[in-house]
Amino acid sequence: MIIEKLEKILEWGGTKREIAFLIIAGTALLASLLGWEPFPFPIAWIAIILCGIPIILEAVIGLVTAFDIKADVLVSLALLASVWIGEDFAAGEVAFIMQLGALLEDLTVAKARAGIEKLVHLTPQTARVIKNEKEEVIPAEKVQVGDILRVLPGETVPVDGIILSGQTSVNQAVMTGESLPVDKSVGDEVLSGVVNQFGSFEMKAVKVGEDSSIQRMIRLVQSADAGKAKIVGIADKWATWIVVIALTAAALTWLISGEIIRAVTILVVFCPCALVLATPTAIMAAIGNATKHGFLVREGDALERLAEVSRVMFDKTGTLTYGTPEVVEVNSMTSEYSREEIYGFCAAAELLSEHPLGKAVVRCYKKERKDPIWKASEFQMIPGRGVSCRIQGKEILAGNKEMLKEQGIKLSQSSLVQTEEYPEKGCTVIYLAVDHVFAGYAALSDTLREESKGMIQKLGKMKVQPVLLTGDHRNAAETIAEQLKIQEFHAGCLPEDKLKWIEEYQREKCKVCMIGDGINDAPALKKADVGIAMGGVGSDIAVDAADIALVDDEVRELPHLIALSRRMMTTIKCNLSFSMGLNFLAIVLAISGILNPVVGALVHNAGSVAVIINSALLLKWKRKE
Repeated sequence: MIIEKLEKILEWGGTKREIAFLIIAGTALLASLLGWEPFPFPIAWIAIILCGIPIILEAVIGLVTAFDIKADVLVSLALLASVWIGEDFAAGEVAFIMQLGALLEDLTVAKARAGIEKLVHLTPQTARVIKNEKEEVIPAEKVQVGDILRVLPGETVPVDGIILSGQTSVNQAVMTGESLPVDKSVGDEVLSGVVNQFGSFEMKAVKVGEDSSIQRMIRLVQSADAGKAKIVGIADKWATWIVVIALTAAALTWLISGEIIRAVTILVVFCPCALVLATPTAIMAAIGNATKHGFLVREGDALERLAEVSRVMFDKTGTLTYGTPEVVEVNSMTSEYSREEIYGFCAAAELLSEHPLGKAVVRCYKKERKDPIWKASEFQMIPGRGVSCRIQGKEILAGNKEMLKEQGIKLSQSSLVQTEEYPEKGCTVIYLAVDHVFAGYAALSDTLREESKGMIQKLGKMKVQPVLLTGDHRNAAETIAEQLKIQEFHAGCLPEDKLKWIEEYQREKCKVCMIGDGINDAPALKKADVGIAMGGVGSDIAVDAADIALVDDEVRELPHLIALSRRMMTTIKCNLSFSMGLNFLAIVLAISGILNPVVGALVHNAGSVAVIINSALLLKWKRKE
């Protein structure tokens, strides 16, 4: 009961209370140092009460509940000993420095995130079940294996299943990250969580409830987060040894010299003030530097982990590429029409289309040409196939090869050879027929970010190996990997596949960084030693799952971030070496009686200031090209 009340006291007020207490305590210590004593008691006691009591309570709770010896145990002993012999300023100064370090550590830790909750909200709540030729809307969790479901345009597929009738295109970026819609027809598999874009279809439920794809992804995110270890503060890691050595040294000095003030001074100078500040100050400065380069560091220890990364796993769509299809080629296959006319027919036919490919054709046409788009009449959208309409009195068909086949329009051998090379490069082809004769085509592809190639080259010079993980098919992955000179890539990856590849590298003792933008990347972002999400184009769930968000999507700055993390670790090691060296010197002087508690506290203060200044240099640090 007593312990519970103590814990409630410590929880009251949060960060704002801690900042207010530090300001008041710092002011009181400055007044004490200047000799201003307006109260009937030493003004340093304000710092002792506001900063010292929380430290003592934490130490008591840790010892009583779990016999957990941390740095605050030694600090508490030094505080109590200093107060016992009347060295109030020394006690207040030590408490102030330790609480300042604790606050900086707290500020580097990200707030609780709601990524899993957002994934849960993506899960379809209802399903249209067909029973006895009647449609009934029921809760999605009540769908049984074998049930026949109907999915309308714009609805999310509630469970995994097989299409029994109908044709459509689905946006399955949630599960695979593919930038382009995927056509589906009878016999094709559809996954829960994907969005039906156009035609309605009927499907048979195959995997329901906890076995569905969206529920598996939620579990993957949860398990990946639970498995990520947190870095323990260096002062707490060595706390047991520090406490034992400090107490032994103080006791021996007291016994040999007979002067208790020397023993108390040893406890004061042994307090790991600079040691506590060494890591959080460097992290805070590095986070400030990273922010200037477009990175929002959401996890305090993410940069520590990033410094050890030897492999960076890239999602393709929206990360190395822009994630939006662009027209890369338009060709006329007949002498009757020019390339410009084929492009014009295609843009006019797609002007009324809601399909992302159609919108991309219109957008690219407007960007390339200034003349207005022709008006189409008798427009009809054919789900899973394309569109048909009339333009300038001619019947136009624009769609995939299956559409031409169903309309009895044949392609010559030379046309087949020419158009089939594009899918091998990861492109999608829109075939155009005029008055039932194949006339030309437009090829669309996701395009590389301008900065991707240079960024990959810089990573190679830093001995960091890039790896491509994508849900796209092998041809698209191979084309991108070849353009970027990425030696290793894995295509057709679902969320669990990306997770398995990361686990495989981690079993080989490789530290892995994952960079992605889609909901399907969330489990991998969680599982990787460091997750970086594209904050601009990325989904909220991907950003919530990541340790770091790239706000402006400029991946060119990734080499700077990795170099900064390594520089930060060098700074931390220098801080630790300096603080331990200063401690050792102060202990020798304390044992010999040269230092008293007040001077010892001031020496500690000077060491802490030196550590802060050294860390602050990271704020303006730049990577040398």
